[in-house]
Amino acid sequence: MIADIVVDLQYGDSGKGKIAHHLLRQGAYNFCLRYNGGCNAGHTIYHKGEKFITHHIPAGVFFGITSIIGGGCVVNLEQFFKEIEMLEERGIACNELVKVARNAHIITDAHVAEEAAEAEIGTTKRGNGPAYREYARKGIRAHMVPALMDYVVDVYEELHLHPQALVLCEGAQGFGLDIDWGDYPYVTSSHCTTAGALLNGIPPGAVRRVWGVAKAYETYVGAKKFHGTGEIFDKLQEAGKEYGATTGRPRQCNWTNLNLLVRAIKINGVTDLVINKVDVLRTLNRWSFRMDTTNNIEIHLQNEDSWKDYLELYLPTVELHFSDNPERI
Repeated sequence: MIADIVVDLQYGDSGKGKIAHHLLRQGAYNFCLRYNGGCNAGHTIYHKGEKFITHHIPAGVFFGITSIIGGGCVVNLEQFFKEIEMLEERGIACNELVKVARNAHIITDAHVAEEAAEAEIGTTKRGNGPAYREYARKGIRAHMVPALMDYVVDVYEELHLHPQALVLCEGAQGFGLDIDWGDYPYVTSSHCTTAGALLNGIPPGAVRRVWGVAKAYETYVGAKKFHGTGEIFDKLQEAGKEYGATTGRPRQCNWTNLNLLVRAIKINGVTDLVINKVDVLRTLNRWSFRMDTTNNIEIHLQNEDSWKDYLELYLPTVELHFSDNPERI
């Protein structure tokens, strides 16, 4: 087995779906594995000129690749079937390609109702938190649900018994929201790091490349104060069209925190780093970073070239890719 992993290094919404789509388009993979999260995470993908927003279904279906919702995920049945129907209606074949790990857990109506009634910490109110809580002891697994019988697989048998499995592991949300490494308690309930992929049956020795994804600036949707002070951050929000793919809520905006980025790169073992939405900073002609969230230290560069040079100097261990296009690197 050989596996590549796509992981968000910020707070989600950094363009993982685009990167997964770009890599899958190369035609080298025969499996795409979604390794964490539920319908609380939205992936925006542009395929053949059309815009798609998916929540459960891995991006492999766009290229006829077997697409597995892994055991680290929680599945909302209504959303799952609705998404398959939407994709099928738009010409994307799913039913023979989509698989669900037998040990993936199910989000119930009770989970959704419970999360909707709880105090907010920025949740999407989709029932993911309660489902992950019961994941530990008394959850409902996919193999227990008759409606999923045509989709359920054993990931060990699918991947480890395959003569030449080449897997793209597609993550959800981001490092800053990870249950262990994120800004607790403003975190999600799943493992958003590369370790989350390994928990789905990927051996550490099988990992070839880790594609870290970040934006040229940071965004966050949730209850804590994150939006920078000053009109420039409102302009950043508008120029980047920063509204959540799942909730539609406006995303708070700030400059990229280089300390957090370095931490995320090292913990995730990133080999390749894609910086998305460089075109947004180009529109505003502002090239800035911040170094510390507590003291709000900011670094302002004169132009795009000096901004890129600074990143290359500060991040010498990764191969950098800069993107200004929603459909490709």
